[in-house]
Amino acid sequence: MKKAILAILPALLATPALAQSASGQTAPATAPAASAPSPICTDRPTRSNFACTVPDGAVQIEADGFNWSRLTQGGVATDTVLYTNPTVKLGVTSSTDIEANWVPYESVHTQGVGTLRGVGDLVLRLKQRLTPADAKVSIAILPYIKAPTARLGIGNGQWEGGVIIPANIALPKDFTLTLVPEVDVLADGVDPARRHVQVQQVVNLGKALTPTLTLYGELWTAQNFDPAGTVAQYSADFAFAWLMRPTLQLDFGGNFGLNKATPGAQLYVGVSTRF
Repeated sequence: MKKAILAILPALLATPALAQSASGQTAPATAPAASAPSPICTDRPTRSNFACTVPDGAVQIEADGFNWSRLTQGGVATDTVLYTNPTVKLGVTSSTDIEANWVPYESVHTQGVGTLRGVGDLVLRLKQRLTPADAKVSIAILPYIKAPTARLGIGNGQWEGGVIIPANIALPKDFTLTLVPEVDVLADGVDPARRHVQVQQVVNLGKALTPTLTLYGELWTAQNFDPAGTVAQYSADFAFAWLMRPTLQLDFGGNFGLNKATPGAQLYVGVSTRF
């Protein structure tokens, strides 16, 4: 018997070891590790939107930690501060997500007039990606509607909406070109019961400086064709995004007005995470 045990001992020692899992069950120590999650893809920083969607069943939050802007017209400065400004997204298919943006608290201070405080308007969006996730040119369509939940002076008290069509183009040397045309249907300034069109365009160039750090630069314009008078706005925008881990991103940036109708400066820091 002793000789038989010694004979099978080498075979027993050659059997793969078993490791105990966190649930108390055992599994082969040679089992492959779980695949890493895909990196988070967001509609921030900058004014750009991107064609990527939230994975099916996942929840993603993209929010400003702090957002300040100043508009000076006729020598009077108006400072607007947004506190958090979260967008919550839910993936409903592999190429579709639904989104809600709402500012829980903001303040609008006008020099010599006073300060208004309260919640912002509620914006609901649906993003449908039209191309494969790994396409060199990615395109999506984002119809949206704005519900007037803000008080007058912070919002205009009107239902408005529009459609956004972001396109991302992968370029050599880790560059990405993003084009974002947008058409908005807005309430008239003089007669809010009537509607007019505003057209926006973003041209954004992103450069991956490292696998986790990306620099963005863009030009933005909005042409508001209000019957009371067309308003044209232009800005040059810059931002950094830092991928701390695959599902957590920090960012900061600034938008700088190029004419008097545009806020002279807008500065923000933000965070995005996916569950």
